[in-house]
Amino acid sequence: MSYALLIVIVGTAILGGVAGGLGCFAVLRRQSLLGDAISHAALPGICVAFLCAGGKHPLAVAMGAMIAGWLGAMILTVVTQNTVLTQDSVLGIVLSVFFGFGLVMLTLIQRLPLPDKSGLNQYLFGSAATLLKSDIYVMLGVGSIALFGVVLFWKEFKLISFDPGYALALGYRVDRIVLFLTMLIVMAIVIGLQTVGVILMSTLVIAPAVAARQWTNRLSVMVIGAIGMGSLSGLVGSVLSQFSALPTGPIIVVVMSIIVMISLLLAPNRGIITKKLRHDRNRSIIHQHKCLAHLWTLAQNHTDLTHAHAVSVFEALGYSWALASLKRLLEQGLVYQDNAGFWGLTTAGIDRASETFGQIPESGQSGSSFSSRNSVCP
Repeated sequence: MSYALLIVIVGTAILGGVAGGLGCFAVLRRQSLLGDAISHAALPGICVAFLCAGGKHPLAVAMGAMIAGWLGAMILTVVTQNTVLTQDSVLGIVLSVFFGFGLVMLTLIQRLPLPDKSGLNQYLFGSAATLLKSDIYVMLGVGSIALFGVVLFWKEFKLISFDPGYALALGYRVDRIVLFLTMLIVMAIVIGLQTVGVILMSTLVIAPAVAARQWTNRLSVMVIGAIGMGSLSGLVGSVLSQFSALPTGPIIVVVMSIIVMISLLLAPNRGIITKKLRHDRNRSIIHQHKCLAHLWTLAQNHTDLTHAHAVSVFEALGYSWALASLKRLLEQGLVYQDNAGFWGLTTAGIDRASETFGQIPESGQSGSSFSSRNSVCP
């Protein structure tokens, strides 16, 4: 493994982990577009920092992007709280205005006779290949501060994410907590602008949290899972980019999107496919239960409890699924099928039905009486 590839892997893994961990709170607070607005708002800050520092100094660029992103988030909060505009409308305005202003500044900078301006437009789509050791130190330092802030204010962040009204009733300054959380999200976004770019950065903030949410109901597990998935997507995307000669940022986003799709489809409790399979399995169990109940009810009308009946008895009651259910009961050894194609209870089936639906009626008690009390209505 080359030194350059190692730098890229470490940088993208740090980025994915920090952005994924902070993104959990944005997702839970229904502010998924906040990351998109902040990342686009950071572009004019990058341009201003470049002009003030006289070059692409990592710390200066990070500070400029952080200030601009924080300013965009504050404008979003103030306008939402003091006007009738909804948050999604304000998000669109902040995103468009700041990004448009940043593009204008970027174009003007390209026309100025300034050194080190050639790679400034890489902040639009990112260029992980240009990461240096100094960039890793900045990412590691800013990312560590952001994650430490999450650990330090874990209780408060959890409270405002699920019930801000209750937090306010307890005496917490919710507005200040939200402000601090927004600052941490801004920090997580800023460290990824050079790697993934302004356009795609919001995916790394939201996608790991969305994927992790499908696998758990616990916030702590969700945050850890998002950190792991974000880091994994950064690592895998960097390696694939190295061997495919494709841009690193888009590849990381594609890998993260695949992880999200797998989570949406196959997560144990919320996965689309797993929920469908669980629904079909439960429906099959209910159908088998009904078939067994009707066979048990019909058996009461005969001296021989194993007396077989035609499947049409079930189909006449509207059970078009009866044959499939009887075949499943046959596999379990609870029913049998005679040479004429009739179905009846086995000894094991009688024992199961007796335990489930009640004992055999005493002498003189009619089968219809038993049926009215124990059978399952179609």
